[in-house]
Amino acid sequence: MKQVTNTPLGEGVLWFVTGSQHLYGDETLKQVADHSQVIVKALNAAAQIPVQVLFKPTVKSTEEIYTVCQEANSDKNCIGIITWMHTFSPAKMWINGLKILQKPLLHLHTQFNRDIPWGDIDMDFMNLNQSAHGDREFGFMVTRMRRNRKIVVGHWQDEETLQSIGGWARVAAAWQDWQGAKFVRFGDNMRYVAVTDGDKVEAEYKFGFSVNTHGIGDLVKVINATTDEAVDKLIQEYEDTYKLATTLTKDGAQRQSLKDAARIELGLKAFLQDGNYKGFSDTFEDLHGMSQLPGIAAQRMMAAGYGFAGEGDWKTAALVRAMKVMGAGLKGGNSFMEDYTYHLDPANPLVLGSHMLEICESIADGKPSCEIHPLGIGGKADPVRLVFNVAAGDALNASLVDMGNRFRLLVNTVEAVAPEHDLPKLPVARVLWKPHPDFKTGLAAWILAGGAHHTCYSQNLTAENLEDFADMANIEFVVIDKKTNLYELKKDLRLGEVYYR
Repeated sequence: MKQVTNTPLGEGVLWFVTGSQHLYGDETLKQVADHSQVIVKALNAAAQIPVQVLFKPTVKSTEEIYTVCQEANSDKNCIGIITWMHTFSPAKMWINGLKILQKPLLHLHTQFNRDIPWGDIDMDFMNLNQSAHGDREFGFMVTRMRRNRKIVVGHWQDEETLQSIGGWARVAAAWQDWQGAKFVRFGDNMRYVAVTDGDKVEAEYKFGFSVNTHGIGDLVKVINATTDEAVDKLIQEYEDTYKLATTLTKDGAQRQSLKDAARIELGLKAFLQDGNYKGFSDTFEDLHGMSQLPGIAAQRMMAAGYGFAGEGDWKTAALVRAMKVMGAGLKGGNSFMEDYTYHLDPANPLVLGSHMLEICESIADGKPSCEIHPLGIGGKADPVRLVFNVAAGDALNASLVDMGNRFRLLVNTVEAVAPEHDLPKLPVARVLWKPHPDFKTGLAAWILAGGAHHTCYSQNLTAENLEDFADMANIEFVVIDKKTNLYELKKDLRLGEVYYR
């Protein structure tokens, strides 16, 4: 089985289900099965596809189709089904199976041969290689049943086809990861804030994960039980991994703050592991019993794959976790992010993204610096944090918002840029970007669509990945990219209001 280090990706499998019918006879059906196995073997050998693809026997009847869908639903390792109609597969046979199928669906519209064998083609060849209309028959039924699915068109050996399947596999793994996932909020939502809150009951019904609150005292109890030996061991890891500020070194004046930060990280990690949580949120308004707001702890927990968002924003914490799973093993990272301030030079307008402390080191450009500075909010001791710049390049921001009658997943593609000047007095991790299609249009579009100030910033995912994820969740998807104009966006948002009523 394919494995990707430290990620749920390697645990999942995709089922490859080929459709046909008994009409063609045993010889043709044997060729169908042989061809399907060749394709599956090639998919498993493809570096673009990060999970195992499992061959399933050709389905040729209503009963066989229903059974394979039922078995997929009950298999915890099955993250989705790839379907392909090698021959004609009468689509009424698929109705009952598609009615009960709960796993994501990818329809691969391909054929075994790439080229027409011009000098040899005969009716035997035509009867065997009927994907051109077999897939249309199947596609009609999926559309008739109003079921979301991914459609990938192209020969199964083409680079673009493999990339599309691989990207969708990552999204399916993230969707599977959400099913039954638990997220914890330490304290409630930041007081009076709207966009970071939402309907947790509807979210569990719609997305499959639960969100529940623990008082900060529950976490403090675990933090206080952490041993000095464990703290010393973690501090050694800090010293080996980061550039420590002078005041945090062994004889530094603020060494105790580093110990306090390490104790918080160890307690937080133990709490999440004991509760089988995949992410968390906290708020600086509820820190009773803690010496400092978790800074480096939140940053490192994200780097380990946990979802996180500040100020009680459980939706973004869950989204960060999902995007961590999608991007596992790819170059670049995913992090909690906030649009913080602007550079309004007409010739070069920019957004500066950051947060008070908690930006994931997976997106750092170079070795982070471990520093301590006043926070200026929350009334606690100065917190320890990792400070770094983020590399230039293509990226995106994604936001999950509760619109009252539906959830909306909003994505803005951006171009990150290297800082033109040093930022010696800014004691937090930061990134500068140009939103697409341009600064004014991108920002106005985000505000029109109700996007939050909290996002997940990604260096390794695409808008298509997030669109596939929204399709799996059956929620609204809005993208702001190089092609966006406000007139068309307003029309799309109005149409969305009509559709979701």
